[in-house]
Amino acid sequence: MNKHKITRYIVYSAMVLITACKQDDIADPNNPSIASVTSNATVGQLQNLVTGLESRSKDYLSTASNAFGTFGREIWFFNSADSRNIQYWLGQAQAVPDATFYGVGGAYTGPYNAIKQANVLIDAVNNTSSVTPTQKNVYIGFAKTIQGYQYLVPANSQYQNGIRIDVSDPLNPGPFVGYNDALKAIRSILDNGYTALINGGSTLPFKLTAGYSNFNTPAGLAKINRALAARVAIYQKDWQGVLDALSLSFLSLDGDVNVGPAHVYGAAPESFNPLYYVLNASLSSVPVVHPSLITDALPGDSRVTAKFFYRNAPLVNTVGKVPLSSQYQDNRWATNTTPIKYIRNEELILLYAEASAQLLHTNDAIKGINAVRKAANLTGYTGATDTNSLINEILFQRRYSLWFEPAGHRWVDLRRYNRLSEIPVALDGGVAFVQLAKPASEVNWDDFKNR
Repeated sequence: MNKHKITRYIVYSAMVLITACKQDDIADPNNPSIASVTSNATVGQLQNLVTGLESRSKDYLSTASNAFGTFGREIWFFNSADSRNIQYWLGQAQAVPDATFYGVGGAYTGPYNAIKQANVLIDAVNNTSSVTPTQKNVYIGFAKTIQGYQYLVPANSQYQNGIRIDVSDPLNPGPFVGYNDALKAIRSILDNGYTALINGGSTLPFKLTAGYSNFNTPAGLAKINRALAARVAIYQKDWQGVLDALSLSFLSLDGDVNVGPAHVYGAAPESFNPLYYVLNASLSSVPVVHPSLITDALPGDSRVTAKFFYRNAPLVNTVGKVPLSSQYQDNRWATNTTPIKYIRNEELILLYAEASAQLLHTNDAIKGINAVRKAANLTGYTGATDTNSLINEILFQRRYSLWFEPAGHRWVDLRRYNRLSEIPVALDGGVAFVQLAKPASEVNWDDFKNR
């Protein structure tokens, strides 16, 4: 019996539980009851929950990457079998997403699946005598760190619609809270997780995959936690808070820009890397590089050749309002088992530069900018040093450094600086979305509860 298979489906998110049929009380070895692991769980059961949480934590990635990447025109998602990936995601069919908007559900339910799994892990740890109080801190700190990251995905896609933070009771979920309150709550979750981790001793009481090989101690996980807290702080425009969090993270201005925790992929029971496509193949469903990334690139930028593969023949899509063509596809993945980093040192350097620029620490901002430019084989920054000019440069570097990463950086970056008009929609005849609509299942649930 495979532990991954057992634990991956232990729990469903609040949203899935709401809409699913009630499960009969029949013993199923592949889907053990929640009660069986939340009452004096064994170390083995806790490990299963941790393994399941790490596995669930990547369920959002395929949908979020492709949809958010399309919204920010980092990519176009060509799908000749279904025109909606072009017509809907580019805003050709409708200028504003509705409650049943096509193909984005996984970016909402996926994170809540992981959040619910983390809640089960926390409940199990709090109700067992199998591990010490110090060890309990590590389990809880890891769970809350994953929760903080997962909440950010729906928070950034729903934006001013808000999200539910309290989903501990699937049949009585808490109210929607606005974007600013959601960020505040996420920051608190991460802070609580950090406190638990730094009080968790020196060794992990559980095993993680190779995606955490550089962070496999409580102190290492605490650095990931602070990196994520810095990302939240940048959305809050808490510039000093960004720097404070970064000082406790794995930021290294002179270090490898690619260091960071990763989602791992492989043969069953793991899934394969969902962003891997055979290079130069004839593909009917594939994300392609938006042409503006090529035309706007600086000469000699090594990120262009490292990330964008030049095809022998362009890929063409004709199912939308206008024909679309791209000569480039994603070149980042060597195989279909290559891990995908979900936060990297390169982002942390750019967060450092941005917060420094906003605080008028000009020299520090330029130091961060130049660290990224150096990694891209570009010469040092020689532009103007006023805040607006530095932010322009930082956003430009983020566009290439963080291209098509799971968080949908470009879309979120332009929105938080009120620059959505800069999204290049002219080539596809679409629009730039501000946010997704509240999912129909949520609307229907609230209508039902309010009757």
